[in-house]
Amino acid sequence: MSALARITSPAATVAPGGLTIRGIAKSYGPVRVLESIDLDIRSGECVAVLGENGAGKSTLSSIIAGVVHPSAGELTWDGAPYAPRSPAEALSHGIGLIHQEMRLLPELSIAENVFVGRLLMRNGRLDRAEMNRRAEIQLRRLGLDVPATTKVGTLKVAAQQQVEIAKALTLEARLLIFDEPTAALGGDETDRLFEQIHRLKSEGVASIYISHRLEEIARIADRVAVLRDGRLIAVHETSTVPVRQLVEEMVGRSVDRLFPELPQPQAREVLGVSNLTSAAGAFHDISFEVKAGEILGIAGIVGAGRTELVRAIAGVDAVVGGEVRLEGRTLRLTQPRDAMDAGIVLVPEDRKAQGLLLKQTIENNVAVGNFDLIGGSGWVRPNDKRAFAEKAIASMGVKGRPEQLAGRLSGGNQQKVVIAKWLARNPKLFIMDEPTRGVDVGARAQIYEAIVALARSGMAVIVVSSDLEEVIGLSHRVMVLSRGRNRGILDHGEATHVAIMERATT
Repeated sequence: MSALARITSPAATVAPGGLTIRGIAKSYGPVRVLESIDLDIRSGECVAVLGENGAGKSTLSSIIAGVVHPSAGELTWDGAPYAPRSPAEALSHGIGLIHQEMRLLPELSIAENVFVGRLLMRNGRLDRAEMNRRAEIQLRRLGLDVPATTKVGTLKVAAQQQVEIAKALTLEARLLIFDEPTAALGGDETDRLFEQIHRLKSEGVASIYISHRLEEIARIADRVAVLRDGRLIAVHETSTVPVRQLVEEMVGRSVDRLFPELPQPQAREVLGVSNLTSAAGAFHDISFEVKAGEILGIAGIVGAGRTELVRAIAGVDAVVGGEVRLEGRTLRLTQPRDAMDAGIVLVPEDRKAQGLLLKQTIENNVAVGNFDLIGGSGWVRPNDKRAFAEKAIASMGVKGRPEQLAGRLSGGNQQKVVIAKWLARNPKLFIMDEPTRGVDVGARAQIYEAIVALARSGMAVIVVSSDLEEVIGLSHRVMVLSRGRNRGILDHGEATHVAIMERATT
């Protein structure tokens, strides 16, 4: 049966309380983003919606949630016409959207963020105690054991994502749209989220689940819809579809392998870390080495100290003991510039907050941190900056012009800009923290190729990832951290899901 033959017929019946989508289209001027989408979301089921960046997933979810208005087509909800003019109107119908990009207010508490726009009142006064109580119930369900009075700005990325999810769970919605909800979560946090989605399903709540982590789909979804270039390509009535088939439907071509073949590492040590200990207590007594042409993966659940470790090696976070050696020379790392000058660069886990200036052009983003290479005499001429940026973005195949704003690029192209910026320095050690978070499968494959190409060139590479498939497929060896300690380093053939998780949970 062809993919097109699996598309749900518009005449299909929908259980009471479901959502029907008929002929939905969206255009921005001459650009058509969605074209004649027909899909049903039934009460108590989870439908996964897959596709590359630009396939139309976010536009479709935004239409359902009242953020965007369609150019054509109609929706029905509970059997009645449904055309929300705003997110507030969608919420009044019991439909909520958990955005891929976190929209929290850092200076407010967790409870205030959870109930912003719908603050609880009692006798004409703000009922903070009840807000804190309700927020903490959802936080505990998601495994986040912090007071609801905590300022959101003090939380790590994963914890902020859990707050975003807790915010949605308090809506008592009957249809929740999850847009990349696990992008910042580790295994334990993902498991708890899935438990909550299954609980909601048993209560008749429907879900639309958007994710680039295809291995999650069989665990959480009842059916799978695939979009490509704004069109509905396939609807599978089961979630047990081979990942390769889903990838090929998403990209429209055959995919031979997701991960490139790894080169043979050299014997020469590039990075040596001995007994490194965090000043903040995030990791203790960590020792390992990375050789030229080697990709070392770092795995572990959220809170294991992975990000803090690589930030320390990159001169961002302070240490109180141990040493970092690069090509045999002990480094004194008091700031990121010390690491950069030595030949160490870091692509951070939160590219929007730490890796990019979203309101600046691609050209300016590439130039920041590289002015010493562009204007060696102390002057940066516009033509030199433009030429430098053009060469950098061409090296990563960035789909964008130097004068474009970075914030208007897709997640995959934003990540390519960050990588391109640091590639221009020709570093000795390239560190990538969650290199494909929020990146579609096509751009992900290009980033994998770039990582392996770095190793082929003789560079030492460290990859931190919450995606076990990724860290296993990309790495010559995998170091597993748990509670800030090194629980063992596994060779490529030994690094299985079971072996990693056994060590990550000790």
